[in-house]
Amino acid sequence: MSNLSDTRQIMASDEVDLVALFHNIWKQRFLVLGFTVFAGITGLVFALSMPKEYTVSSLLRPTAINDLDALNRSQVYTLPPTEALNKVAARLDSYEARFGFFKSHPELFEAFNKPGQTLEQGFEFFNLNSISMVFPDPKKTEISSYIGLDMRYLDGVDGVAILNGFVDYALAMERQEIGADLKVIVKNRLAEVQGKLSAARSNYETDKESKIAQLLENDNVRRAKLKDEIAGLRLQLDVIRTNRIAELSEAISIAKTMGIKYPSTPSSISNASTGGGRQIISTEINNQTMPLYFLGTDALEAERAMLRQRSDNDFVSERIAEIGKELKMLEVNREAEVLNQRKNEDIFLQNIEPLRAERARLRNINTDMSALKLVSIDRRAQEPIGPMGVSKLTIFAFALLVGLFLGSVVALIRQFILDRRIALADLPMPLSNLPRNIQGS
Repeated sequence: MSNLSDTRQIMASDEVDLVALFHNIWKQRFLVLGFTVFAGITGLVFALSMPKEYTVSSLLRPTAINDLDALNRSQVYTLPPTEALNKVAARLDSYEARFGFFKSHPELFEAFNKPGQTLEQGFEFFNLNSISMVFPDPKKTEISSYIGLDMRYLDGVDGVAILNGFVDYALAMERQEIGADLKVIVKNRLAEVQGKLSAARSNYETDKESKIAQLLENDNVRRAKLKDEIAGLRLQLDVIRTNRIAELSEAISIAKTMGIKYPSTPSSISNASTGGGRQIISTEINNQTMPLYFLGTDALEAERAMLRQRSDNDFVSERIAEIGKELKMLEVNREAEVLNQRKNEDIFLQNIEPLRAERARLRNINTDMSALKLVSIDRRAQEPIGPMGVSKLTIFAFALLVGLFLGSVVALIRQFILDRRIALADLPMPLSNLPRNIQGS
């Protein structure tokens, strides 16, 4: 029962203190009201003077495979959609692209160019405080599924135009770089193919000249051999004619000695020696060569005279005529002549059809990448509905609460000091503290 009564006394004491607390605050209500009004005015001024800050964002995703199919089918430049997205992300995050866009569009960045600052200083403020990249969490995904671009800007800045313009500028730069790379690669491939064609043409020229030289050399060798052969044949015919003349001279001498003037036979000579009383018809069969002097001096002398008068023995040998024919045919090599008269020699090159096809294919590759779709713009920057951050009414209400709290605290402290002074004034003064004249009376 004693504990219950103590609790009630404490509760009663608390209620008295709480009432006294509010009573003391009420006594200082004008002070509390002054703090509240001052804080509210301060908060209102701060809210009205605080600049409006907005935020916009853009989201890019990998493009479809068919958008890059023409580039990848060129067999010169390969660019998967994810790699294209990464290249665009690197371009958006590069200092070069951002500063280039900043310099090329000064009308959009007038708010960042402060008096007394250089262009680079204004860009640094924009680059560090206004624009940021957003990437997917690498722990949740292995490939880049998107990239985001956020921009914070104050009132008076066209953030939508800046963000969308920067995205388009970066894409145009990346397309231009890909186009330049593609042109260089195609040019190098064409130079390589042209080099192979030139090598094939040079090899053909070398082979043709070698073949012509071989043909002419073979003709020269054949011509020399034929000339040697015809010279040998003529020498042989001259020796044969000389030997024949000597043989005829010897036969003529014998025929003269034997008195054979006309052609005769051994049997006719035998009959003449035995007398011609009887008429005898004889038949001679002889398988031996008849001596030359039996032709008689008339025939032998006539043949010798003709041999001595002969100036050319070529008609005697058929081989000489054949050699003359062959030499006439060797005067001009028709195969070498045709080879030298070729005009369009590329059509005779061997095994270059694949090179010609590759050259034609490379020349037909379109290196204009201005219409290439590198990424899919899932969301472009849009005008924000309102400024970001705490509203002005919230700031004003918070300032009023702060003023009310501070005013109440100050009022309580002030009231405590006043009550303390009054309590000290009501205490009886000790006799030692009284004046001496009063103490004596």
